[in-house]
Amino acid sequence: MTTAATRRSDQRISPVFLGILAVAAVTGWATWTGFAEEPGVAVFLFVTAAWVVSLCLHEYAHARTALHGGDITVGAKGYLTLNPLKYTHALLSVVLPVVFVIMGGIGLPGGAVFIERGRIPGRWRHSLVSAAGPLTNVLFAAVCTAPFWLGALDGVPRDFRVALAFLALLQVTAAILNFLPVPGLDGYGVIEPWLSYKVRRQVEPFAPFGLLFVFALLWVPSVNAVFFDLVDAVLRGLGVSDYDSARGWDLYHFWP
Repeated sequence: MTTAATRRSDQRISPVFLGILAVAAVTGWATWTGFAEEPGVAVFLFVTAAWVVSLCLHEYAHARTALHGGDITVGAKGYLTLNPLKYTHALLSVVLPVVFVIMGGIGLPGGAVFIERGRIPGRWRHSLVSAAGPLTNVLFAAVCTAPFWLGALDGVPRDFRVALAFLALLQVTAAILNFLPVPGLDGYGVIEPWLSYKVRRQVEPFAPFGLLFVFALLWVPSVNAVFFDLVDAVLRGLGVSDYDSARGWDLYHFWP
């Protein structure tokens, strides 16, 4: 029997996503070849488009895991098409994360696809649905840094190398922030099924403000310094130098 979640039309990749992917590919090529007269513009478009691609994959991972966990409604909602316009909160899922990158070079997580949790049995499945998104950022970071930790940088143009380094920084920051056990973020979603009903009820009113709370904390200089020390340590472990990620941010932020 064919359900709304398993129809091919519900899982067909959206032209919107393919368009974003094409922008990432073309501007990535322009960054690699030096085709653009202003390299900062090419890096900006490449990193921004690739960042939006990663946001789409992040939300897709939530939805796909929920589908296999028992929520067959995600297909009819358009979540399996990778179309960012289908998200419950397109502003929170795409626009704000892009603004955060432009403002401060931080891969702040967004929200979200609406999962009908009542259809998913078992606490482990609920935790896995929440963990699937940030794990996608971890995988994306591993792919971006592969030339670094594989020692395969020979022949890679400098601008493309530092663009990859900055894109990896965004993925690492997104993964770390998403895994924080703060209400409204995926990290809290991982542990929430294991909390008592009373605790969940007490925390629930704070969930809409969790992302704003994290964003405000990052403006505190001491907190910001500790956070980016951790991010830099992770990147160095993946073979990415502080210079490469900083130079990538400089090229990305090309305007005065």
